[in-house]
Amino acid sequence: MRVYLSRPDITEKEIEAVCEVLRSPNLSLGPKLPEFENAFAKYIGRKRAVAVNSGTSGLFLCMLALEIGLGDEVITTPFTFIATSNSVMMAGAKPVFVDIDPVSLNIDPQKIESKITANTRAILPVEVFGNPAGFDRICEIARKHNLPVIEDSCEALGSALNGKMAGTFGTFGTFAFYPNKQITTGEGGIILTDDDNLADMCASLRNQGRGKGGGWLSHQRLGYNYRLSDINCALGIVQLSRIDEIKAKRRQVAKWYQEILAGDKRLIVPAEQKGCEISWFVFVVRLAEESALKKRDKILEEMRNDGIQVSNYFPPVHLQPFMAERFGYKEGDFPITEAVCKSTIALPFYNNLTKDEVALVCRELKKTLDKNL
Repeated sequence: MRVYLSRPDITEKEIEAVCEVLRSPNLSLGPKLPEFENAFAKYIGRKRAVAVNSGTSGLFLCMLALEIGLGDEVITTPFTFIATSNSVMMAGAKPVFVDIDPVSLNIDPQKIESKITANTRAILPVEVFGNPAGFDRICEIARKHNLPVIEDSCEALGSALNGKMAGTFGTFGTFAFYPNKQITTGEGGIILTDDDNLADMCASLRNQGRGKGGGWLSHQRLGYNYRLSDINCALGIVQLSRIDEIKAKRRQVAKWYQEILAGDKRLIVPAEQKGCEISWFVFVVRLAEESALKKRDKILEEMRNDGIQVSNYFPPVHLQPFMAERFGYKEGDFPITEAVCKSTIALPFYNNLTKDEVALVCRELKKTLDKNL
């Protein structure tokens, strides 16, 4: 590849922090875990944080803490990474999909209430690509119906809506730290809440059901091992301390793309909506004309063959084979999601992408569009 889709941004500070833990006797459940949790809660502006081994685990533990299970329904979006709906299904509940807003690509607030039933237990919206648009309205609807909101902010670290940070809208906020995210711990995630009881429950569930202040072999409830090691936490502490620098780097890369691709009527180029501050997770352009959608996969293939790593973010969740088989979903069920999914081209995007590399990607993209459209 001449230009990769994503790359982590690791400095000597992170390497030294990890080595410091490796030289210590505390590789897990040591002092770096609460240090990372406290720093993260302070940055986001929430009372408690519970670090776990992935964002997926974080969402799943939110389900368990709210006692969501068999026969329950959770309203969510079909335009997201599969982990969102998997967490609902792993708890035994059913994901109930609501189509998306064609501009924000988030769940459409105007379509939520028609999907609320007596079995609805929560709303699980996603800040897609780091965009928090509509989350104030989603939470208004949730309050009206006395439903908790499990906010999937796994792509939105550092984003804000009207000055309110992503991760502070819901009963829970969850983040993920896979290497393509704004900050990374290698693998990892975190749960945020202002409810001490829910935080304590999540902390117990991630640690084999051990109770607060109990002994190592004292288990108050059924739990599992979803812990995040001190090695990961040390990496996360340094990464989080660099968040303003990281956000600035990503904003600059997004600006270069926006400037070079501006005016190309074949593309819909992402931009911030009113009141939104996006902490850019990925940079996804869309083919503007419906007639071009059949060529999208060929465009992706040709760009990869030219050494530019691109992807389709995301395929529709409801049309994943196991979802369609289990719930009977079919094409046409969520038309906006399906149309958007056929149009997306995720371009290379990471902190240290250079202006020359962005220009190369844009040249290759335009050349491929010229050839196919």
